[in-house]
Amino acid sequence: MSVAAMYTPGANAHEYLKVTPAAIARIAELLAEEKDMNTQLRIYIEGGGCSGFQYGFILDEERKEDDTIVSCPVAKNDAAYKTRAEIHIYIDPLSLQYLTGAELEYKDDVEGQRFIIRNPHAQTTCGCGSSFSLKEDEAKEGDE
Repeated sequence: MSVAAMYTPGANAHEYLKVTPAAIARIAELLAEEKDMNTQLRIYIEGGGCSGFQYGFILDEERKEDDTIVSCPVAKNDAAYKTRAEIHIYIDPLSLQYLTGAELEYKDDVEGQRFIIRNPHAQTTCGCGSSFSLKEDEAKEGDE
């Protein structure tokens, strides 16, 4: 088992997961409502959905030993900054291999409020964007 890696987006923002300012602000808002300061966002991938794999988002107060942690500072002008100056996103090792290089965005528009993942490993995504299929060469690597 590997030790948890701490990653702060910066010069190598695409190394793991790029998180947009809108996504950071929304995550900070959600976490500000939580009393437990250990609660953070967990992003995971599981089998299912209309395209083969689907993204999952939960608030989790327990960091696993082998999680990668993506840390992002909250903008000082954001209302949630008063309770959370930084957010952390937990990603398990299995999910990380499919999220590396992806971008997490938050949208609030006529289609509703939602997190969107732009994933370079995805060949296709469903209409709602919550599930995806892998590019053929990556799917074969995962089978080995």
